[in-house]
Amino acid sequence: MELDYAAYEALFNTGDDEALVARFFAADTRMVSANGVREGAGALLAFLRWAHDGVREVMRPQAVLSRDGLLFAEVDMDFHATRYRPDFPFGELHPGDSLTVKFFVTYRLDAEGKIVELKSMTWPPGYGVSILPRLGAHPSQVAAFHAYAAAFSNGDFERFPKFYTDDVLLHLTSSVGDVRGKQGIVDFYRPMFERVRETVAVERLDASDQRILLEAVSRFTALSDAPDFVVGPLQQGEWWDVPVRVEYTLRNGLICDIHVSRRGERVFGRA
Repeated sequence: MELDYAAYEALFNTGDDEALVARFFAADTRMVSANGVREGAGALLAFLRWAHDGVREVMRPQAVLSRDGLLFAEVDMDFHATRYRPDFPFGELHPGDSLTVKFFVTYRLDAEGKIVELKSMTWPPGYGVSILPRLGAHPSQVAAFHAYAAAFSNGDFERFPKFYTDDVLLHLTSSVGDVRGKQGIVDFYRPMFERVRETVAVERLDASDQRILLEAVSRFTALSDAPDFVVGPLQQGEWWDVPVRVEYTLRNGLICDIHVSRRGERVFGRA
């Protein structure tokens, strides 16, 4: 039996570890890697859940060879962080971080085509790998956008501006106007985030290599009293939820233009 590796890749890249293990791995599967041996499908699934907690892993096969129940793959694996992972095997990750690691993997199959043994080895992060543009239509680039949203929501001014071109143009509401340039966006949000933090909850995302269309809810939470906040007055601990539609135009995988518009009424809340 042969492994349908294209189907394996497609399911792997959805991030549904439970479905992946159930469909492609035997109950008595064995995984061998530099950080240990996992015996059985349950142990494999537990490892994947731990490894993917706050980190989206996306595979990009570079070469695949298969014969007589044994498959070999050279895979560039992209990892995109949406939360802080100080214990990540390939190094500390913050929301917004991405890295790529070269994997060499063998898969041994049983008579039904299920994986009974997986062995992997890696090169150091970033060594000998192919690199995608940061944003676009590929599942890895979509995962990178979620990492960007996490970095923005985290108020990480070191990381989220890396997703912009230097001449990016941000179009906000008529009462605010346009913000020009990467540094201009940083200068706009830094003082705002000292009083009011914006977090983005993604509801719908459509991505191509030219643009990203986002429907989300932006929550503006007051870290301190902000009676003059543009969305509406806030006291510490209060928030406004604002449904938004955002269109991002891409140039060479980076955001060069951002149009933000409301798509519903704001909702007030307090802790």
